[in-house]
Amino acid sequence: MNASAAGMLFSHTFFLQAQGGQRLCVHHQPAPSQVTRGAVVFVHAFGDEMNKSRRMTRLQAQALARAGFSVLLIDLKGCGDSSGDFVEASWSDWIDDVLMACHWLQARVQAPLWLWGHRAGCLLATEVAARLGGAQRLVFWQAPASGQLLLQQFLRMKATSLMLEGNAKAVMAQLREQLARDEPVEVGGYQVSAALANGLGAATMAPPPDAGRLVWLESSTQAEPQLSPVATKSVQAWQAAGWQVQAQAVQGPAFWQTTEIEDAPALIEATHSALITMSTDGQPQDAAQEAA
Repeated sequence: MNASAAGMLFSHTFFLQAQGGQRLCVHHQPAPSQVTRGAVVFVHAFGDEMNKSRRMTRLQAQALARAGFSVLLIDLKGCGDSSGDFVEASWSDWIDDVLMACHWLQARVQAPLWLWGHRAGCLLATEVAARLGGAQRLVFWQAPASGQLLLQQFLRMKATSLMLEGNAKAVMAQLREQLARDEPVEVGGYQVSAALANGLGAATMAPPPDAGRLVWLESSTQAEPQLSPVATKSVQAWQAAGWQVQAQAVQGPAFWQTTEIEDAPALIEATHSALITMSTDGQPQDAAQEAA
C-alpha cells in the first residue's frame, strides 16, 4: 500500500483473479482515522475514451478518497493491464467483472455502495445495478442516450477513415454485416467482437426497477453550461421512475475525446459535492432548475 504525505492518500494496486485471467485494480482509500462515507466502484469508458480519461479518473478517485470514500478502479477484461485481448471480451464478461468488483469492495468496506460510470460505463453500471437489486446509488459522467448510439458513433470512425473507398452508408452496412456473421470489426486500433458490439448496441439507460439515488453530470464547453436536451429527457424518465436525481452541467472540456490529455476540475468538484450531499440527506437538486 502506498500513502502520499500530502492529504494522506492510501492506494493499493493489485490483480483480482477472474475467469480466464486477472483484472488490474487500484483501490484508493481514506486515511484510517476517517469515517468511510461510501464505497465506489468505477466503470470505465469504451476503447480509447478509457485511455484519455485515465488522469481524470485518478484525480476524481483521489478527491473522493480525501472526502472519505473508498474507491475501486478496475480494468475490465481485455482493457489496460487486465488479462485478455480486447477482441476476446464480451458485454457479459464486462458485467461479470463489475459485479466481481462490487462484491470485492462490499466484502471489505461496510458503507453504502456507489457505481460510478463514464460514457459506456454508465450503461454497464445501470445493468449491474439492476442485477444487484435493491435501491442502488449511481453516478453518471456523460451518460449516452443508448448503447446503440455509442456503437454507431464508434463504427462511424471506421466509416470516416474509409470514405475514399465508398460512401459512409455502404461502409456502415459492411461493418454491420461483419458483426452479423459473428466476425470482429477493427476500429481505431481496437478489434471489437460481435459479442461485445451486440451487447453494447442492446444496452439501454432504462432505470432499474428498484428506485435509488442518481448523480447525473455532464461537462460542457458552453459559457453557461446546460444539460443536453437528451440528458434532460433521460433525467426526467429516471425521476418519473422514482429515483432521487441530482443533475448538473459544469464547464469543462470533453476530456475523453480531446487530442491532448485535459482536466475538468469543475466536474471533479461537482462529483465530490454531489456524493457528499446524496450520501447524507439524499435530497437532490431539482433537475429542471439545473437544466434551465
